[in-house]
Amino acid sequence: MTATTHQPGALDGVRVLDFTQLLQGPYATQMLGDLGADVIKVERAGTGDLYRSMTFFNEWIAGRESPCFLAWNRNKRSIALDLKRSEGRAVVERMAAQCDVVVENFRPGVMARLGFGYEDCARLNPRIIYCSATGWGRDGPYAERPGQDLLVQGLTGAAFTSGRADAGAVPLGTALCDQLGALHIVQGVLAALYHRERTGRGQEVQVSLLASALAFQAQDFFTIHNLHRSFERPRSGIGHPGNGAPFGIYRTADGWLSIAMNPWDRIVTALGDPSLARYDDPQARFDRRDEVFEAIQKILLARTTDEWLEIMLGLDLWVARAQTQDAVHRDPQVMHENLFTSVAHPVAGEIKMTNVPVRLSATPGSIRRPPPLLGEHGRELLAGFGYDEAEIDGLIAGGVVSIATPPEK
Repeated sequence: MTATTHQPGALDGVRVLDFTQLLQGPYATQMLGDLGADVIKVERAGTGDLYRSMTFFNEWIAGRESPCFLAWNRNKRSIALDLKRSEGRAVVERMAAQCDVVVENFRPGVMARLGFGYEDCARLNPRIIYCSATGWGRDGPYAERPGQDLLVQGLTGAAFTSGRADAGAVPLGTALCDQLGALHIVQGVLAALYHRERTGRGQEVQVSLLASALAFQAQDFFTIHNLHRSFERPRSGIGHPGNGAPFGIYRTADGWLSIAMNPWDRIVTALGDPSLARYDDPQARFDRRDEVFEAIQKILLARTTDEWLEIMLGLDLWVARAQTQDAVHRDPQVMHENLFTSVAHPVAGEIKMTNVPVRLSATPGSIRRPPPLLGEHGRELLAGFGYDEAEIDGLIAGGVVSIATPPEK
């Protein structure tokens, strides 16, 4: 597919002034854009979002575009400003006065020093909803430290929930803390928009990676603090250190199989080994989970993943194929749900990306714009906020605003 005009989304008419970069903030504003918001990405003139200069494997799409940036910045318009110049700050002031939402994820105090903290923006626009996303919180002993997904995984214990007992801390294979923080940004912004709809009043929203990482481990921490039990990973690497066998991922004759919580008698039936009935006790399956895991693993090697799925799903067991990321797009359910799509980018050409995950029947989300070039929409944005042509030309000529021009086709 290509980016085209769609029916208005649920957030149609909501304007978001987006000062975020890297992952947490841009993912949040991308979700707002997917739901119909007009997201205006304010970037540093010359360099832009830090993710524009970062990539995986030291490889670039079309020689210059970063997959890291492209993944989190669709449905946005970019304006590149020099905020050290008074003229650049004046542009932001005019936009803030007319926007509904501001989202930023700098270290605490950076936006205030630029003159665009919550109090500054609220003076310009009392209805503004202002979301600050930090690593560790707005104040406190860690507030000024760098905040990043891996650092938060380690500090909050998340890195000790995966892997085997002797592995030490094992980082999660995706930036989950960043992405959870993004979801909390969206939750806070939507709640504040609803509150403003009823009262007419804006407010400040605060989100941190630290709080988000703790919240997603709520079940674990509840158990630790109320049962006074610590989670210890088994040698076998059972999926969650608080679960007994069979919970885990097993090798089959040709691949891998995930097995979740299941009635033990049905597991025994599916595996076809009556001797496993000796583990028909939840406490035994926890205390001896490595032993149970190994017993199950030996049996599963005798058949293919498809064969086990047919047997186990026939007994309504909670199982699924475990597959590598490069195979996921071929999965029948993923294809049926149309969970990957493609859009046309002015430099990168046709790019594949995950689709909008939330389905709304009356106001469906959509991909209306590809990720922007740095400053690509500066001229149209300035015009939309009331600058005349001579003023726009002056801002560009003076280096306050930089404009990217898509290459000729």
